Amino acid sequence: MTEADIRSLLAEFGASLFARGFSVGSAGNISVRLEDGGYLITPTNSCLGRLDPARIARLDADFGHIGGDKPSKEVFMHRAFYRARADAGAVVHLHSTMATAIACLAEPDAANPIPPLTPYFVMRVGRRLPLVPYYRPGDPAMEPAIAAAAADARAVLLANHGPVVSGKTLTDAVYAAEELEEAARLALLLRGATPRLLTGAQVDDLLTTFG
Repeated sequence: MTEADIRSLLAEFGASLFARGFSVGSAGNISVRLEDGGYLITPTNSCLGRLDPARIARLDADFGHIGGDKPSKEVFMHRAFYRARADAGAVVHLHSTMATAIACLAEPDAANPIPPLTPYFVMRVGRRLPLVPYYRPGDPAMEPAIAAAAADARAVLLANHGPVVSGKTLTDAVYAAEELEEAARLALLLRGATPRLLTGAQVDDLLTTFG
């Protein structure tokens, strides 16, 4: 896939996510690792629903801005995942309602605030979804906390903020972010009940079979 193709796909996914309410206003940002070692990332204060492929920010391998509009102020959030995970080919950060609602609850297990309810949550998001403590949006001090959590997790929840999800490709990352939102919806629907969770053996089987 050429860089032009990736830019178009990024704008297409951004518009789809925005149209379905996964982000509002200028919330959320998406990045992709390129074959030459550089990155594309949505511009600061841009709306995912109205991205111009040609104006998406271009970063070099050290995350320096070399083209397009000024990059998202949360570029460090993406950098944390890319440096912590060699398998991260794209990163999606959203303010999707259900996942953010989970991130605002006082009582969730910080090690795994959304339990393994469905196989597709495990297949797309993984075994763990750590909750990272609250930091002000745009605060670079968040980077080491995200990097530490991402070392053994494909996605994290930022307390009172929202999800950050990685994937091997842009498509994988978007699908995982969508699956995380659905899992959060199920978790909230089942609050106060005693749901049947996937067992450890079932989770292991899914990860062994699907990676």
